[in-house]
Amino acid sequence: MRPPAPSEHDPFHERPARLQRRGLHLLGALFRFESNSSRLLRLVEHAFAGLPRHDLWPRSPQLHVRLLLTRDAGRPGGRAPPRLQTAAGPGFVCGTIDAANFSVICPAQRSALVCVSPTLLRHPYHARYELIEFAVYVLAARAQGLVPLHAAAVGRHGRGLLLVGDSGAGKSTLALHCLLQGLQILSEDAVFVRPRGLEATGVANFLHLLPAGLSLVQPHPSVARIRAAPLIQRRSGAEKHELDLRHAGWPLAAAPLPIRSVVFLSKQPAGKHKLLLPLTAHECRRRLAGHQPYARGQPGWAVFLRNLAPVRAYELRRGPHPSVAAARLRELLDAPARGARRA
Repeated sequence: MRPPAPSEHDPFHERPARLQRRGLHLLGALFRFESNSSRLLRLVEHAFAGLPRHDLWPRSPQLHVRLLLTRDAGRPGGRAPPRLQTAAGPGFVCGTIDAANFSVICPAQRSALVCVSPTLLRHPYHARYELIEFAVYVLAARAQGLVPLHAAAVGRHGRGLLLVGDSGAGKSTLALHCLLQGLQILSEDAVFVRPRGLEATGVANFLHLLPAGLSLVQPHPSVARIRAAPLIQRRSGAEKHELDLRHAGWPLAAAPLPIRSVVFLSKQPAGKHKLLLPLTAHECRRRLAGHQPYARGQPGWAVFLRNLAPVRAYELRRGPHPSVAAARLRELLDAPARGARRA
């Protein structure tokens, strides 16, 4: 489908004809997607269809995202797309790749506009991850007052563990081994928390795994399935298998998970010491502030920290194998709830 040319009567494409629509419950909200392109809606389906519905409110707010297939801005089709640049002004947030490919999010209007050119559609991962998912995550967090965390989350028995660590700390590998031991996954890399109740939600669509890390899963039968997953290339140049968790019976969190513990992943080997080392509330706050510079600037951060104060926190050091760490996290979730700790 060719993108429509501008006309004198509708130069800004405010009334595009033949819009297709799709509604999906995501991150506590009902998202209404509309587009002039079936290819763009297929990217939405690829990213978000088939996920459990997570309700954070008695009535889900409605958020609107319009996706428009636009005309190219003259960039040669063979080159990799430029990196995403972000900007903001009064009442809106933008993510821009070039003049024809950008997202504009207006939380006060509970809406977003995503424009994608035919050339960028030749790089579907970038179009999906850097524009569509960017718009959905920012809109969901800002419109609902959620705290957006760069973290993973797993759960069991209706309790959630927040896994915090720098890129490369092993969150995805640990999440996979948690899955293999029957824990549910809430999200691999982005967790959104309602500050007053500490209910966490996320999008458990993909798990991104380095091919070299598959040796740690041998001889589990899931290795063949992971190797068959498509390879995507990050901006850093790293290639990872993108394992779709929704269609192969993996245990996904069926509802938002109340945070019961915060676990900071460390690259330091445990050696003869315990894998899990308790942390004080003060140390937990200090580490979160260092790990979450973006979330720290959001309006709900202070309320989030205040309600997190009684929640137990730990440092998880490197054990002999990720399965050992996953087993320890499972024990943590299976243990009876304890009283509040001291700061």
